[in-house]
Amino acid sequence: MYIHDINLSPLVVAQAGESYQSGANLNRWVEVLVDCPGSTGLFTYRLPAQLEIKPGDILSVPFGVQQLGAIAIRLLAQPNIDLPPEKIREVEDIVSVGFFPSAYWELLNRVAAYYYTPLIQVIRVALPPGLLGRSQRRIRLVGGREAGRRVQGAGGSRYLLGSADPLAFLTPTARQVWELLQGQPAGDYSFVYLQQKVKSAYRGIRELLRFGLVESYLEPPRLTRPKLQKAVTLTGTIDQELTTRQREILEVLRRHGGELWQNELLQICNASSSILKTLTQKGYIVVEEREVLRTEQGPTLVGDGAKSLTTAQASALATIQTLDGFAQVLLHGVTGSGKTEVYLQAIAPLLNQGKSALVLVPEIGLTPQLTDRFRARFGNKVSVYHSALSDGERYDTWRQMLTGEPQVVIGTRSAVFAPLPNLGLIILDEEHDSSFKQDSPIPTYHARTVAQWRAELENCPLVLGSATPSLESWVSMQGAGGRRQEAGEAGEAGGEFITPNSSLLTPNSSLLTPNSSLLTPNSSLLTPHSSLSTQHSALSTHYLSLPERINSRPLPPVEIVDMRQELQQGNRSIFSRSLQAALQQLQERKQQGILFIHRRGHSTFVSCRSCGYVLECPHCDVSLAYHHTEEKAPELLRCHYCNYARSHPKFCPDCSSPYLKFFGSGTQRVTQELARQFPELRLIRFDSDTTRNKGSYRTLLTQFANGEADLLVGTQMLTKGLDLPQVTLVGVVAADGLLNLSDYRASERAFQTLTQVAGRAGRGEDPGRVIVQTYTTEHQVIAAVRSHDYQSFSQAELEQRQALNYPPYGRLILLRLSSLDPIQVQNTAQIIATTLSTEEEFEILGPAPASILRVANRYRWQILIKFDPDALPKLPDWEEVRSLCPSSVSLTIDVDPINIM
Repeated sequence: MYIHDINLSPLVVAQAGESYQSGANLNRWVEVLVDCPGSTGLFTYRLPAQLEIKPGDILSVPFGVQQLGAIAIRLLAQPNIDLPPEKIREVEDIVSVGFFPSAYWELLNRVAAYYYTPLIQVIRVALPPGLLGRSQRRIRLVGGREAGRRVQGAGGSRYLLGSADPLAFLTPTARQVWELLQGQPAGDYSFVYLQQKVKSAYRGIRELLRFGLVESYLEPPRLTRPKLQKAVTLTGTIDQELTTRQREILEVLRRHGGELWQNELLQICNASSSILKTLTQKGYIVVEEREVLRTEQGPTLVGDGAKSLTTAQASALATIQTLDGFAQVLLHGVTGSGKTEVYLQAIAPLLNQGKSALVLVPEIGLTPQLTDRFRARFGNKVSVYHSALSDGERYDTWRQMLTGEPQVVIGTRSAVFAPLPNLGLIILDEEHDSSFKQDSPIPTYHARTVAQWRAELENCPLVLGSATPSLESWVSMQGAGGRRQEAGEAGEAGGEFITPNSSLLTPNSSLLTPNSSLLTPNSSLLTPHSSLSTQHSALSTHYLSLPERINSRPLPPVEIVDMRQELQQGNRSIFSRSLQAALQQLQERKQQGILFIHRRGHSTFVSCRSCGYVLECPHCDVSLAYHHTEEKAPELLRCHYCNYARSHPKFCPDCSSPYLKFFGSGTQRVTQELARQFPELRLIRFDSDTTRNKGSYRTLLTQFANGEADLLVGTQMLTKGLDLPQVTLVGVVAADGLLNLSDYRASERAFQTLTQVAGRAGRGEDPGRVIVQTYTTEHQVIAAVRSHDYQSFSQAELEQRQALNYPPYGRLILLRLSSLDPIQVQNTAQIIATTLSTEEEFEILGPAPASILRVANRYRWQILIKFDPDALPKLPDWEEVRSLCPSSVSLTIDVDPINIM
């Protein structure tokens, strides 16, 4: 039951492992935060006598006809007087013992407030899958799909028996639902999924239920539990009373130290479990269930010691190690300057002090190589935490963090919520990368922002590392007027100062005041604490520079090739003559190279040469890309947005012409062209098509590092921190695809991507070379990449941003609306924009359709709110804005958006 408008003292969630001191006989009720969309506030439940529940525990509770996950907030001696005791339901079970320390709880509240997200949604992101389980409503064909197919012959109900085609009497909506269920092997879908795919699906489902064609049922929660396995332990000495076979089994057990997993022992001895039962009865062994930790297993590595540092590295390390408490460091090091070694040596003394470290990377593809370096240095103290792990692996790794043992956790953006006690250092490697920002689902948080809050709350340093810092980080350091630390200032601390423009680094207070209805009616329970007030703590910031590569290796020269001239001179290949010559030399010199392509797949689109018709996705407003699978396999066209696929037609669907042509070049087409022109070059494709399977990142990179290929051909993954010393050549096939995007960040992203991929060359003993092919050699980004000049690029780009009041000088909030109904979403966007336009304190851009209007049959519109952070406006009441959206229109509020396309 819901508690209305009662005065409660401010919430303090128990620290992990603490018990509730008031006595079990005094507190027989608990208030919980329930994981149910649309529900706000706290609900009261009765405590069963057999359960010892503490604040912070994760529970399973009945809620309506469902069973949901919930967080125990506080224990009560008496329920609210307005609640009849007989209507208060009991907690079902404890899923996990509470772990929410006060600083961690405040972090979750801060994220919920700043990104306008219900607190329970933030908790779902912070916890591993399966802890907040919920039952879900599902719809299935009566008797399964085969029975559904017989409906027309047998009649689904007495209403339909008189018709030759009983389904003809169904409404179009009901038929759509029916066809979706028929297309699924089990004839079974969740109610939520059907609602997403079919407009007004609930009406069609109600009709099918009335005719008895489908049935509705509640699927219980699927909770993640520890994995248990039977272990056999030797307890008695081997004597002569045993049979020969029994003695053999005990001898095997003795030779393995007296313990083995049961399945392993039976496999070694080729025995059955009955013989173990006999030995157990005689008292020679004990068989018991023990937990098996599901963690990612890396290869066996040779131990690695600390490397000698350059003067710049030693200076940067000395500064980081002198930091005591919260501080923010920008480690600006060119590619190959040894930032990772600085990280390793900064972490080592922390582990000896019993503290832990958190290292965040932008892509899963970076983790194998980085993890191997950390494990070679720190052994089993290193854990990996990201979405590519199985639910069981994430659950067990998460529980290992709670032990409090000093450890290093490496993960992607969601690992910023890793529950590490005694956190001593947070590192964001490649801090500029847009993968640190979540676009959907909510909360649309940026890991860099959350990491800063966490470092502040944990009172530890935050290190941002990059060769091409984000302009936000660059301005926050340069604009504050503090002294920069350059190479050669060994042992001196970097400039320490307080940034006058704190809004660039710390959220603004008016953005951080949530509407109470968003979290609970009792704002004192769940709103952010005083640290989110306008009086921000003084921020110690340091700029550390690593301007040279290790061993004084030079940055690779960048050659810019004008593809317009290549075409004029008769070269119609996708490879310039310069790149062709360089590829030819690779094998002759037994060297390796990287070829960067902006797009995966074979071709960007397929078009009819007779009438110009372009094959498009039926669910999205984008063209289908051609994907070649293997020789003689069916030619496949695929949508990169909703994953729709179809076979390549022999004739144009519009004019029946057989002249269909592939346009554009993806990784598949480039590899095919390479195989044709350079048949002796050994290739490895490295994109999201070839790295779908678990472990494929490590496998492909290991093959390349072992010299099993001459050329690595891939997309954005190749640009992010890969350290491959044997690479001497980097080629960029078409840089223009990065430049010509309708996004104010396009130039910044292009510079970062091209600089990063160029930095993969020449990291070993042999010098490197970079060849960039483009049709716009005069572009300012191309000029800056050629000279590796970050400062001139950032200065020119920042002047444009400042003139237009875009970040980092202005602030943005993006409203994303989507619906299955194109008219309704457009009208809703117009209503919201009209309502917001009455405010004069901020600028409204839009409403406008998204650059791709339709994705997965959902039509998308956007409204951009732009304002000056130094003069914060009175921002809208977001609950009032949400109330303008009908149930069929989804609204996402994206604070500080990175992607506005």
